[in-house]
Amino acid sequence: MSLVSATLPALPIIIGGFLLAALIAYLATPSIHAFVRRYRIMDHPDPRRIHDRPLPRGGGVSVVIAFVLVGGGILLLGDALPGMPDARTVRPMHVVGLFAGAVLATVIGALDDRFDLRARWQFAGQLAVAGVAVGSGITVAFISNPFGPGNISFPTIVGIGFTVVWIVGMINSLNFIDGLDGLSSGIALIAAVTLGLLSLTVQVNAPFVAILCFVLAGGLLGFLRWNFYPAVIFQGTAGVMFLGYVLGVLAILGSAKIIVALLVLAVPIIDTFWVIVRRMSSGRSPFTPDRGHIHHRLLDLGLSHRSTVLVIYVVCAVLGLMSLFISSETGVLAFLGALVVLGVIAFLLRRHPTEAAS
Repeated sequence: MSLVSATLPALPIIIGGFLLAALIAYLATPSIHAFVRRYRIMDHPDPRRIHDRPLPRGGGVSVVIAFVLVGGGILLLGDALPGMPDARTVRPMHVVGLFAGAVLATVIGALDDRFDLRARWQFAGQLAVAGVAVGSGITVAFISNPFGPGNISFPTIVGIGFTVVWIVGMINSLNFIDGLDGLSSGIALIAAVTLGLLSLTVQVNAPFVAILCFVLAGGLLGFLRWNFYPAVIFQGTAGVMFLGYVLGVLAILGSAKIIVALLVLAVPIIDTFWVIVRRMSSGRSPFTPDRGHIHHRLLDLGLSHRSTVLVIYVVCAVLGLMSLFISSETGVLAFLGALVVLGVIAFLLRRHPTEAAS
């Protein structure tokens, strides 16, 4: 895909928004750290967790603050900013749904960080934020045809159901992979950059969506300074729910590039799929926590904490790069191939002798 388009005048806003969001998240995180420690909003060690001491959670709120302040500020300034693209390419109700759902997702996640909500209430909250998207008109009306040219259109009810499953799935995928310092936030950063670059291509030409993607990426970069190994704060459910919702909605607003999002987020999505299959096949709830995720398997092989995270980063970055230059048909085949390969790897790692020790 060509990255040269009429959106080039928006590059100063994209770069400025990225840097400002990174600075805000970087500066806000220590204050949030002090706040959550004061109110004892902590993530405590247990047999399935990697950290060996209580650490604050809820740090992802700094990314939310950066995204809302910078993204909302750019939106409010509008044409006063040189090179500002026409925001009317995104419907006003869609923008309202994006920000309102993001804030609601953060609030629900913060309640879980504070009170450790039961899985059923977390799931109800995920459905609620998906309902905000649908209620504001954000639905998947079509997807690119993976088997040939053109698109596959959805009837309204099917589009609504697909949207709900998509957003809830995105939230849970990031939640399930959020097991190592900086892992889910780094993956989300790679996804945001990929979706932003895609939105700048001639084929998509959605510069306003690109601006929001890079603002999100900037916030994540600023927060990652405090979240990467060894982390001083976790993003918590507040950050995970926010990221899952915003990435899911931005993928829809960016001309429904669901196939691309599937590929760039293939590792957490496929990991979630196989973990759920394994748990249900053994008669357990799909939300039962354990040490069966791909990052646990890599640690059991002897990789260090940092190396495991970097390996997964590289895989996600390569898949993200592929998604920018391949067709929808090839993207589906690549995703299905990754599904099988990661499933086989997970099965082989499960048989590793160190499994018994965990």
